[in-house]
Amino acid sequence: MTAVFVFYHSLLKSYPYFYISNNYQFRLKDRLEYIIFFLFSYLFRLTGLKAARGFAYILASVFYYLIPIRKKTVFENLDIAFPNISAIEKKKIAFGSYLSFAISLVEILYLPWMDENQMKSSVEIDNVELINEKNKLGNGVILLSAHFGNWEYIAASTSLQVNKKFYIIVKNQRNKLVNDWMNKMRTRWLNEVVPLGVSVRNIYSVLKNNGIAAMVADQRGPEEGLKLEFFGKKTAVYTGPAVLSLKTGAPIIFGIPIRQKDYSYKATLVELDKSNLPEDEEGKVKVLTDRMIKYLEKIISEHPEQWLWMHRRWKH
Repeated sequence: MTAVFVFYHSLLKSYPYFYISNNYQFRLKDRLEYIIFFLFSYLFRLTGLKAARGFAYILASVFYYLIPIRKKTVFENLDIAFPNISAIEKKKIAFGSYLSFAISLVEILYLPWMDENQMKSSVEIDNVELINEKNKLGNGVILLSAHFGNWEYIAASTSLQVNKKFYIIVKNQRNKLVNDWMNKMRTRWLNEVVPLGVSVRNIYSVLKNNGIAAMVADQRGPEEGLKLEFFGKKTAVYTGPAVLSLKTGAPIIFGIPIRQKDYSYKATLVELDKSNLPEDEEGKVKVLTDRMIKYLEKIISEHPEQWLWMHRRWKH
């Protein structure tokens, strides 16, 4: 949900009358965001999910054409990733990304009104037995996804399908009210949330106890960290999944939900290849991380309109 708050924060910054007094207005802004969340969630309960998804087209159009939040960043990213495609095609991908995000947001707001069976069947997962198969080896499992399709749905749906708790690494958001709402949704069924700030220590413990850790790791890494080529240009990457995998022996399994025309989702679970790694630890981390981002690049290239291009992926 980091993307949701980037979106909201950018919108509120566009309207300075929300900032009358720093401390007071910060609290007012948090409450306003929460009220918006709350009201739209109840509205979609009344309209039903099908009609709510129709509203996503309006939402996407508003923030693409009328209030173009992060539109410049989107096109800068597309120029890097797809330098040889036409301007028309880039516009199509860009609007598709706004629409995909809007659909995901609407679906997330509808979460309080979904029952367990609806959530369980929301994602058709090929090779789902891979999780139990690898979990039996006793080293834990690292599940990776991306800000693609609906990343919240796949975590909840997959855990229900394998009937196992996932420990989901999340970044605490500025707005505590909405942050608490989101975490309540994430933990409605089996899963448990692990805040990013203490995640390395806690997730290491989870894996050593043969638990299942789930995370998205497709956004920009720290400036001082490892830089690898992503769509032909070097950028900072997260090495956490590779480091944890190498230290614990836990396999890395990718599961990226691809939205279908009927708004259902399909995902194929794929284990990341850990064979033929260099002898030194630094080299192992680099090669394994490179395999992660190359797989991500492949999926994005196949369905570019479903990835969140609003993030400055190549900032450093």
